[in-house]
Amino acid sequence: MTTPSEPRLSDIATHLTRPTGITGSDFTRLNRVADKCGIHFDRWQQGVLWLLLAKRGDGRYACGEGGLVLSSCRQIGKTYTIGNAVFLLCAVHPNLTAVWTAHHTRTSDQTFNDLCTLERHPLLGRYIDRIRRANGQQELRFKNGSRIMFGARERGFGRGLHSVDVEVFDEAQILTQSALDNMVAIVNTSPNPLVVFMGNPPKPGDVSEAFEDKRRAALNGVDGIAYIELSADKDADPDDRDQWAKANPSYPNRTSEEAMLRMRNLLTDDSFRREALGIWDEHTATHAIDPTLWAQAATNTPDMDGLKGFALDMAPDRSSLCIGAAVKHGDGSLHIEVAAFKDARHDGTRWAIDWIRERWPKTAAITIDAQSPAMSLLPDLKKAHVRPIITNASDMGRACGKFLDDLAAGTLTHLPDADQPALALAVKNAVTRPIGNSGAIGWNKMGADTDISPLVACTLAAYGLNVTTRNPNRKQRVMR
Repeated sequence: MTTPSEPRLSDIATHLTRPTGITGSDFTRLNRVADKCGIHFDRWQQGVLWLLLAKRGDGRYACGEGGLVLSSCRQIGKTYTIGNAVFLLCAVHPNLTAVWTAHHTRTSDQTFNDLCTLERHPLLGRYIDRIRRANGQQELRFKNGSRIMFGARERGFGRGLHSVDVEVFDEAQILTQSALDNMVAIVNTSPNPLVVFMGNPPKPGDVSEAFEDKRRAALNGVDGIAYIELSADKDADPDDRDQWAKANPSYPNRTSEEAMLRMRNLLTDDSFRREALGIWDEHTATHAIDPTLWAQAATNTPDMDGLKGFALDMAPDRSSLCIGAAVKHGDGSLHIEVAAFKDARHDGTRWAIDWIRERWPKTAAITIDAQSPAMSLLPDLKKAHVRPIITNASDMGRACGKFLDDLAAGTLTHLPDADQPALALAVKNAVTRPIGNSGAIGWNKMGADTDISPLVACTLAAYGLNVTTRNPNRKQRVMR
C-alpha cells in the first residue's frame, strides 16, 4: 500500500516520455497479484511498471517497438522492480519466455540468485517447477511452462535464442549496438514482446552507444519508446540532501545517509554525480573518430594515382583477416579503403599471401604490426620475397595520430560507408587506448563482439606509405 508521502514517478523524473495511444495497462492486474503475495512496489516503481505494461487499443504493448529505457543512479531498486515484475508475468502467463542479460557475469548471477530466493516464498514458490543452476544455463522454470533464462553478454549469452517474449538488458550502459543487433531479433516471433533497457549514466570509456542512442531518440521525440530518467539537477550541489532524495527515491529509507556519505567520500565529484546522483555527462561519447569528419571525408571518385601500400591485420581471435589499402598522392594526401576482408576460419589465410605476392612488384609498402595475430603470415610472406614493414607500439601511436591529423585537415579520403561496411562498422565502434605516457593513442574496440581490424589495417597501410623508402614507380638510371 502506498502512502501520500511517497513520490509519484512524474514528480521525480528528470525526463519522462510516454508512447502515444495508451488506453490502459496490465499493471493493475499484476499489482493485485503482487499485493496478495506481499510484494510491495513504491509509488514511483508502480509508475515504471504501469508504463512498461501500458497497452494501445489493439492490445499490444505501447513500448513494444522501442522498449522501456530506465536510467538512474545505483542502489535505487531497478532490479527489484523489473525482476519481480518479470517473475510475476511468468507466473500469470503460461508459456512465456523471458531473458535477463547483464554485461558482467557477476551481475547476472546476482539477479538469478535473488529471484531464486522466491522459491522459498510461501505463495510464489508454488509457481516454480525447477531451477537450473549450471553455469551458462541458469534458468527458472515455472509449472505453467514459462521460464526465465539468465546470462552475461561478455560470454556471448543470447545468440541463437529464439521465441523470446520478454528481454531485459541490465547494465545497459555497457551495450554495443552490435551486441544489441545480435540479441534484439530473438523477440521477433513473439506476438507481443517487451524489451527493457536499464542502467546508470555511462562513464567515459563505457561501451554505451546503444544506451546513448536510445536516450537521444527518446529526447528527440521518437514515438514507441518509454524513457525514464531519474537524476538530480544538472547543477546540483553534491552535498545537497534534497538532491540526493530527488535522484534516489529510496533515500533515506532503504539507501541510508551513511551509504550516500560513503560514496561521497570515496568517489570523485564526477563519479559521484553519475553513480549517486544519476546525472548524465553529455559528453560521454567514446568514438575515437569524429563521425562528422568521417562523413565529410567520403568520396565516390577517389584519386588512385600515386604510391600504393597495403597492410594486414587479424582480429584477436583470428576469426577474420583484413587487407587495408592506401594511396599516397604527390601532395601528401591519402586515400584508404579495405581491399579484402574474409572469414579466416572459413577461408584460411593462404589467399592473403597470394594476393600480396601478386601485387608486391608495384607496391611501395606492406605493413604488419608486431602485436597483430597477422604476424603468423610473416614467414610465408618472406618466402614469397615480400619484405613487410613491422611496426611497434610507438609506430602505432604515430600511425593513429597521423590518421586523426589527416582526417581533421581534410587530406584523407575513403569510400562511402555503404561501399565499405566492415570499415564503417570498425570506425563506429573504435575507441582509443593510451600508448605509453607521452599522450600517444592506439585504436581499441568497444566490446568483445567488435572487429576493428579493417580500421587498423587501413591505418597501417597509410602509415607504411609515410615511412617507406621503396618506390616501385621510380625510374632507374642506367650507367654506361
